[in-house]
Amino acid sequence: MMPKYVKRPVVIDALQWTGKNKEEILKFCTKGYLTYSNAKLEPELKIQTLEGLMTATVGDYIIMGVKGEFYPCKPDIFVLTYDKVNE
Repeated sequence: MMPKYVKRPVVIDALQWTGKNKEEILKFCTKGYLTYSNAKLEPELKIQTLEGLMTATVGDYIIMGVKGEFYPCKPDIFVLTYDKVNE
């Protein structure tokens, strides 16, 4: 029988990139910077992650991990994985 595991509950900080909150995102995500696609002149958020440089698109959540690392997460995965904490 294959062993099974459950993810430990961890509280994370995250912001959703709306495309209009660039100052807030760049203040939060200290490993990120904006570039612009030549084709549509739409902003792309580049984030230096532990796995290398990743691109976030508008709508993605930017997550700060437990060791202070940053990475993007698609909204559908974020909603399935995380619940909002009431503080």
